[in-house]
Parts: sequence; C-alpha cells; structure tokens
Amino acid sequence: MARTFALAGNPNSGKTTLFNALTGARQHVGNYPGVTVEKKTGVYRMGSREFFLVDLPGTYSMTAYSMEEVVARDYLAMEKPSVVVDIVDASNLARNLYLTLQIIEMGIPVCIALNMVDVAEGRGIRIDIEKLSELLGVPVVPTVARSGKGKRELMDAAAQLAEKTDRISFPPISYGDDIDAALAEMEPLISGKNLLSGHYPARWVALKYLEKDQQIVSVGDAENPELSSELLRIVDRVTLHLSRTLNTDPEAMIADHRHGFIRSLLRQGVLHVENESSRLYLSDRIDQVLINRVAGPVIMAAVVLLLYHVTFALSEIPGQWLESGFAALGSIADARMADGMLKSLVISGIIDGVGGVLEFVPIILFMFVGITILEDSGYLARVAFMLDRVFRVFGLHGSSVMPFIVSGGIAGGCAVPGVMAARTLKSPKERLATLLTVPFMNCGAKLPVFALLIGAFFAAYKAWMMFAVTIISWAGALIVAWVLRHTIIRGEPMPFIMELPPYRLPTVRGVIIHAGERTWQYIRKAGTVILAISILLWALMSFPTLPDHQVEAYQQAGMEAELARAELEHSVAGRIGTTLEPATRLAGFDWRTNIALLGGFAAKEVIISTLGTAYSLGEVDVEEAGGLSTRLASSDDWRPLTAFSLIIFVMFYSPCFVAMVCIAREAGSWKWAFFSMGFNTVLAIVLAVMVFQAGTLLGL
Repeated sequence: MARTFALAGNPNSGKTTLFNALTGARQHVGNYPGVTVEKKTGVYRMGSREFFLVDLPGTYSMTAYSMEEVVARDYLAMEKPSVVVDIVDASNLARNLYLTLQIIEMGIPVCIALNMVDVAEGRGIRIDIEKLSELLGVPVVPTVARSGKGKRELMDAAAQLAEKTDRISFPPISYGDDIDAALAEMEPLISGKNLLSGHYPARWVALKYLEKDQQIVSVGDAENPELSSELLRIVDRVTLHLSRTLNTDPEAMIADHRHGFIRSLLRQGVLHVENESSRLYLSDRIDQVLINRVAGPVIMAAVVLLLYHVTFALSEIPGQWLESGFAALGSIADARMADGMLKSLVISGIIDGVGGVLEFVPIILFMFVGITILEDSGYLARVAFMLDRVFRVFGLHGSSVMPFIVSGGIAGGCAVPGVMAARTLKSPKERLATLLTVPFMNCGAKLPVFALLIGAFFAAYKAWMMFAVTIISWAGALIVAWVLRHTIIRGEPMPFIMELPPYRLPTVRGVIIHAGERTWQYIRKAGTVILAISILLWALMSFPTLPDHQVEAYQQAGMEAELARAELEHSVAGRIGTTLEPATRLAGFDWRTNIALLGGFAAKEVIISTLGTAYSLGEVDVEEAGGLSTRLASSDDWRPLTAFSLIIFVMFYSPCFVAMVCIAREAGSWKWAFFSMGFNTVLAIVLAVMVFQAGTLLGL
C-alpha cells in the first residue's frame, strides 16, 4: 500500500520547489473539495516503491486565520498522512520552527527538511543537525530544493519514520503556571467526552480553545455545546486573570512561550552565527536602496518604464515580420480562391481576425520575459512592500498588491489568476474589494489592443504611453476601491505582515519555461477560443446579405466601397453596432468599434480580431488595405483622441467571461460578478465620454 506524505512549511521556504523536484511531471493540480485553494498532488518513486505527496498551502501557523491555514490544518487532522515533511528555511530557523512545534503538538509524525542550507552557509549560519534532531525528537535532513540536493536522503528518512512504531515522544511545552493549570483542568474534560478526539489530541484542542481559534470552537460547539461552554468559561477565567496580573491574554502567552522554547533550543548548541552583530546580508544592503522611501518609488517607475522601452524595441521587427506574413497569406488566399463566402471567411474571419491577434505575440513574449525576471529575482515582492502604505489609504491591503500585479499591474498578466490570488487576504471585505478591482489592470488580453492603438496613433511615444496607461489603471482601481470600501464594502482593515524573500539570480531555464508557458497560453487561446469567436462574429457581420437588387444597383453605379460598407451595416452585428452608435458617438466610437467591444465581453483579444474583420469586410482591395494599424490611422472615423478614449474604455469595462466566473466563485455569489460587469461598463463609458468630450472642447 502506497503511503502518503504531506509537505508543509512557511511561504518562501522552498516547499513547492522541493515538491516539483520530487514529483517532476508526475503531479496533478486541482482544488480541495468545497474550497478554491489549490491542491497539488504527485508521486515520488523510490525503486519499486511509490509515495503519494501532497503539497499543502504555505502557512506560518496552525491557528486558522486564512483559508490556506484552515485547509492545511484540516488535511493533517482529517486525512492523517503517514508523515508530514516540514520544510524549514535554514536561513530563518527560529521563525520556521514555530510551525514545526505546532505540527509536532498535533501528534503527527514529522520529518524536517532543512532547506536552503547553502543560503544559510553563505550568511555564516551553521546548524548542528544532529543536535536539532535530538532535541526535537524528529529526523532532520539538509536539502537544497533548487538543485535537488538531499531529496533522496529526505525520502529515505521519511519512509523509515513511516515504518516506525516506537517514535520518540516530544515533551509537552510549558506555557507558564496559569496556562498549564488551565490545560490540566481542560484535558480530562476533553478526553473524557471525546471532544474532537477522533482528529486532534486533547491537549491540542485545549490549546486551541485558549487561543480562541474560532474554527475549532465552532466545531466544538456543534459537537458538544455543554462541554464547549464549560471550556470557554475556563478560558474566560484565565483570560481575566492574565489581563489583571500581566496585562496579556492566553494567545499572546502561548505564543511567547513557544518563541521562548525555540530560543532555548537554538542556544543549546544548535545554531552558530558568524559575526552576528555586524553582518549585513547582500539582500539587506540592496534593500537599503531599492525600498528606500525616496529612491524606491523612483527606481520602481524607472524599472517599469525600462521594461516597456525594451519590450517595444525588441518586438518591433518580429512584429513587422508577422504582420507582413499574414498580409502575404491574405494576398495568396485572395489570388487563389474564388469570390464568395468561403473566401470572405478565410480572409476576413480567420486570417485578418486571428492573424491580428497573433501579430502581437512578440510583445507578449518579451513582456512576459521581463515580468518573469522581476518576479523570480524577488523584486516584485519589494513592489508589494512599497505599495502597502499607498493601498491602506484606499482601504485595501498590502496583500492586494500581488493580485494586482498578477492581473497585469505592470502589463501582460491575467485577471483570472489575479482574482484567485486574492484568496490569500484574511479579511473578507478587503478580499472582495480586491476581487472587484483587479480586472482594471492591463492584462495580456488588453495589451495587444493598447499596443495596436499606441502603435497607430502614438508611435513616437510608445513606452511613455504604456507607462501612462499603467498609472491610469492603478489610479482608477485604487479610487474605485476607496469608493467601494466607504460605501457597499465597509469594514476595518487588517494589519499587513510580509516576508521579503532574498534576491536570487533568475535562471535562464526558469525564465524560458515561465515566459514560454504564458506566451503559449496566449497563442493557444488565439487558435481556439479567439478563432471560434472570430468565425462567429464574421458570420454575424456577413449575414443577412443585402437584397440582390441593392447589390446590383451599387455595382452598376461602380460604388464597390459603398457596397462593402452597406453589406456590413446590413448584417446582424452591423445593426447592433449602429443601434448603439448614437450613445457611443459621445465617446468617439463608431458602429464598427461597437461590434468589437461587444465581442470583448467574451475575451478582450477579440477586440483586435473583430476590428480586423470589420475593417477587412469594409475594404475592397485586400492587398492595398495594409495592416489594421494602417487602416485605423487612415480612417476618417479615427484620430488620436478616439484611440485614447477607446484605451480608457477597454481598460475599465467589464471583465471577460472567464474572469467573471472566477469572481463569482471566489466571492461566493454571482451577484458580485454581475455587479462587476455592470458597474465596470457604466464606469468605462462615463470616463470615455468625459475624455472624448473634454478633448474635443480643447481642440485635440
């Protein structure tokens, strides 16, 4: 029978890296039943034996404040894995051992993976592994997850531990006379009535009551209300006594004694630090500059601006090659295919539709390379740290920064993982406000739209325009968050504590894999979802056809261009677009733009493909039409102010359909998804009208 090992540990301890090193491609990603927290499972093979591995969500504690902590603790209690492999960051031993103690107190077999020993040694930290193992009574194996060093020895130790029946009993920690006396009173009551005893040790349950862990208390209330009330009376009595005598509470007292136990353990010859008082680590020295209150924001702005400059510079020539290639493909199809609906479908529906999206692959690729480098180096975590103070002013949380960045805060992200990343926020109010504002970021689907319009109308200032678009999206999201937090989502903010990982040099392999995966997702979407929607929209823009007598009248008069335009206006999509035009003209949008924006409700990339199809159907000579940028720039219906108004609208209007599904799932109700669609679209049209009308009055 295959045994199950659970991998637990603090965030940034290298837990998931070790999991990937152990399982390789033999892993599966899903969700835990009933919740949206990601569940990773995999298989490790050792000779003829197999072990199932479960990568638990990263957590600092077994006291459940966030969904991740609840999931990790419930899994350990309910599923009873054979061994918990606790990944401990050797360079931050004292902090990581806090979770280790709590897992040991749950009575579960623990094997410690002392990870990042190379980083610890580089900082002058030496750890007596045998002494640490002896004092804790658990196996301790040094590892380097990034290189795979020690993974074989770790799994050997875990397998041996799983086979043992005579494990060393960990001596209970003393929490002071008052807490110990309360534990001694509560334990017999809990064990006598078997309260939660099928899952947790009686002493551990008593500790959770003293810590006022709401999840455990609520389960206890449901299982045995009378006993739970009696335990809470003991807790209230101890709380009152500690408040009067020591000006503290049981939760703080328990935490203090755990930290004291760890300090005592480390001082028994476990930890040796060279030049501890004077040593300043490289990451700390870099942070003195990069997160400085004055220099930090300036450097951050410069980094983002440089990213845009490099992206546009490197992608210009490959983008021109792709544009020329699709134009040549259209010319070949035009020359070799007979006139008719099939030819129109191939040229206008497929080549101009999907090709218009694929022309922006170089921009997407280079943008993702830059984002991956910033992410893997540890700099994006510093961006979150610096922006926390700003976010708190607008009623958000420092933890909201990463969902914003993942959604495209710098450009090129996606609202779907951004929405899912908001689940790490402990406050439901702050989480909801984050869910509703991350779609304002410039995701990878909006990026081609912005690149098209900026390239056509602001070619001399590409990087600066993208920088301005980024600032506008962040400002808009924060202002909307402030409004929401002061109206329909009121609530007190939660404190923000964030760990800054050490700076690391990104590996070429890692950058290629991450950027390649994200770019391939974009290409695959263009070849599947966007292709299907392009064909559907082509059909809506092609049918019904004009009556034969009208077609003949246009042809006899030699009005081929007018005929093409009349056929498009007569179609289903054309009629919808022209119906909306009296209102959207206030923002500078004509009926063809309206058609594209309607398609953007499904996926923002469709805006490009639909514009390509609409303007292709409106052209008589495909060879002379040029790329979509050229067509827009030469159109009488377009000018720079129109383009900027459209950028504002696309930035703020409804999330795509997939993002709406994620918002509904994460918020627990479809009403918030529909609110996001309606509110965002109204906001977008109001802002676009204001921009266009103000610009018109100024003569722009």
